[in-house]
Amino acid sequence: MASEQPVFALRSPPHRVADLAWDEVGRRLAAGAVAVLPIGAGAKEHGLHLPMGTDALQAEVLCGLLSERMRAKSIDLLVWPTLTYGYYPAFTAYAGSVSLSRPAFVAAVREIVSGLIGFGARAVLVLDTGISTIPAVAEAIEGLAGAHHLKIHAGPRYREAAARLAEQPYGSHADELETSRMLALFPDLVDMARAVASPVHPEGPKPGALRPADPASPNYSPSGSYGDPTLATREKGEMLLAAMLGDLAEEVGRIAGGGR
Repeated sequence: MASEQPVFALRSPPHRVADLAWDEVGRRLAAGAVAVLPIGAGAKEHGLHLPMGTDALQAEVLCGLLSERMRAKSIDLLVWPTLTYGYYPAFTAYAGSVSLSRPAFVAAVREIVSGLIGFGARAVLVLDTGISTIPAVAEAIEGLAGAHHLKIHAGPRYREAAARLAEQPYGSHADELETSRMLALFPDLVDMARAVASPVHPEGPKPGALRPADPASPNYSPSGSYGDPTLATREKGEMLLAAMLGDLAEEVGRIAGGGR
């Protein structure tokens, strides 16, 4: 009688360093693999309708999809574990939303990237899903030869798609666009019945931290969203993700080329 396959006997994705032995990682780096460090919060509020790990979930999926696309172009991406703690000062008034200080975050990113360069990676790509993290990541990798900053919202295809699809008057966090992407990626984790448009102050939002319990603040957001997630759809999310991946693939191709 044939033995049953273990329930978890699934082949690990070939891009995840966490699933590989160190000698395979070494061989692939020596053969020209590009190192990727994803950054995405694992514990940051994303409104009442999205999980706190939204950024980390998006980072993982984007790296997997990007790895598959680049493999078809003979570019090997090795993806390190996602850095799930970062500099997120705008959200710390919401329970469980952890933020490192900027110096601590900058130091952590710089040490990790420096280590990957030291192991011989011909390029290190920091895939950054945040907004408040953008200047801090730029500071962290400044002067490190071979380090590059991939900002997922910055590419021309994504900016065009966002401008064309967005119906909300403003947004940037757990909003129409991010919720649409999550509906396309993880529909079972999105509770649209709890989606709320905010901030709700009559003067509209202003730069600064979101506030869950201060109605006098222009950034008063009882839910924690910044924009209007009630307008999100899966179809919008699919178009946004296609545009985002197109931008990322083009940038990685430009950085890594087709060979060493």
